[in-house]
Amino acid sequence: MYFAIEGIDTAGKSTQINNISKHFPHAVITKEPGATEIGKEIREMVLSAKAKSKKAEFLLFLADRAEHIKEVIEPNIGKNMIISDRSAVSGVAYALIQGEISKKDLVELNNFATNSIYPQKVFLLRLSKEELQYRLSQKELDGIELRGSEYLLKIQDAIIEAAHLLGLELVTIDAGKSINEITQEILNNINTRDNI
Repeated sequence: MYFAIEGIDTAGKSTQINNISKHFPHAVITKEPGATEIGKEIREMVLSAKAKSKKAEFLLFLADRAEHIKEVIEPNIGKNMIISDRSAVSGVAYALIQGEISKKDLVELNNFATNSIYPQKVFLLRLSKEELQYRLSQKELDGIELRGSEYLLKIQDAIIEAAHLLGLELVTIDAGKSINEITQEILNNINTRDNI
């Protein structure tokens, strides 16, 4: 099974992936962007927020995604469980709020980059505005987080739209719940018959 944990910054994706991976010790743990050598460089470029063109930022995500599918997903799909921190859903969501690329083109470009290989299930850790603002106040912010809570909440809404556009199964989980409650909810939604 190939599934992704999605959510805006501070939603708790890394914590949940760490918890879930303990239940599946042989799983392949990966992330977008940054799981490959090229991806690490792309991730740094995106997080620096230096790109003036939103189309350029989107294409950087797309390049990372193509490399990620080729190097990580394709060799393991059908053989190992794959747990990904973010996926094509995030890339489409970021592009949706920019509004510079049509929805049709977003889907087609992602199908091209991924060879139409997507997570079988996507878990969205959803934050309330109040919880997000509190969590942001507790950390040093990167280039994306500096755009503010309203921007991040728009991305959160766009993640839902992106999953629907790509035709993916989306499970929304309240990220304000306790860490263990969230972990259990994810585990309950993973069909053990599909765990390879």
